[in-house]
Amino acid sequence: MAAPDFWSDQQSAQKVIAENNLLKTKYDNFKLLANAVDDIEVLFELLQSDPSDQELLTELDNKIAIVQKKMNSYQLELLLNGKYDKNNALLEIHPGAGGTESQDWGAMLLRMYDRWAQQHAFEVELLDYQDGDEAGIKSVSLRIKGENAYGYLRSEKGVHRLVRISPFDAAGRRHTSFASVNVMPELADDVEVELRPEEIRMEVFRASGAGGQHINKTSSAVRLIHEPTGIVVSSQAQRSQFQNRATAESMLRSRLYELKLEEQEKKRAQIQGKQLEIGWGSQIRSYVFHPYSLVKDHRTDYETGNTQAVMDGDLDGFINAYLQFELQKENPQ
Repeated sequence: MAAPDFWSDQQSAQKVIAENNLLKTKYDNFKLLANAVDDIEVLFELLQSDPSDQELLTELDNKIAIVQKKMNSYQLELLLNGKYDKNNALLEIHPGAGGTESQDWGAMLLRMYDRWAQQHAFEVELLDYQDGDEAGIKSVSLRIKGENAYGYLRSEKGVHRLVRISPFDAAGRRHTSFASVNVMPELADDVEVELRPEEIRMEVFRASGAGGQHINKTSSAVRLIHEPTGIVVSSQAQRSQFQNRATAESMLRSRLYELKLEEQEKKRAQIQGKQLEIGWGSQIRSYVFHPYSLVKDHRTDYETGNTQAVMDGDLDGFINAYLQFELQKENPQ
């Protein structure tokens, strides 16, 4: 950064600065944790000299709890070393078959991810929202902005299953609902994904937001259909058709890149004679509200009985377990 020609390439310079800031933050957090552990050791030594000091014991317990929480968070960040982990995340929720039941489940997942993002100071931008017929949603697309948003949320990709007593069933019967969650990294412009204009069909429609209210009265919302793959993306977050098209194209590039990676992974698995452990659209997690309370991840076996906390956005335990699971797969020894 001190080189005379550092700013001759603005784009390259910004990348170096961003990488430097990430490394500096990681280093500073490590030093803060190290100092906090030193403080705990001092308190422990003081307590050994006077074990009856209840005030000192309480202070030590509080500091240990705080440092443990920060240590867990720091460890989680260290696991985020994938190529696009630091990127913003594009998250889509699509209810499965089952009408109102599944559409309501989709809305519950939307609330869960929104709460999780708020707890981590991430910005949530609604890109596309389709109301359910009676309740819930038909589909929703979000951009979750912040450092490592994709790295955290990539663990959520797959089918989520809900078992509960339906609030829409007058007989009070138990229902099972499904919704798929897709998570992609938002790609930088320098990632090469070719979009051929002749392969893309554009449709425009009037934008409407959550709850059915109209964002505007003109046909500014954009839907893009990629003819070769059948991929469909929509954006209605912006006020102009031009802005919505740009957002939709960014989403389409991410979807096509994701498709390319999946095809490469399938070929690699065939060559190695292995089947993919987690296939596209596979069920990854069950949320049971009745006859007992349990949320269980079927990949890692991580589970909790506090279903309300999970639905309020407490997902870090599942995310951490998944990242550790992936690390173990990469380094089985």
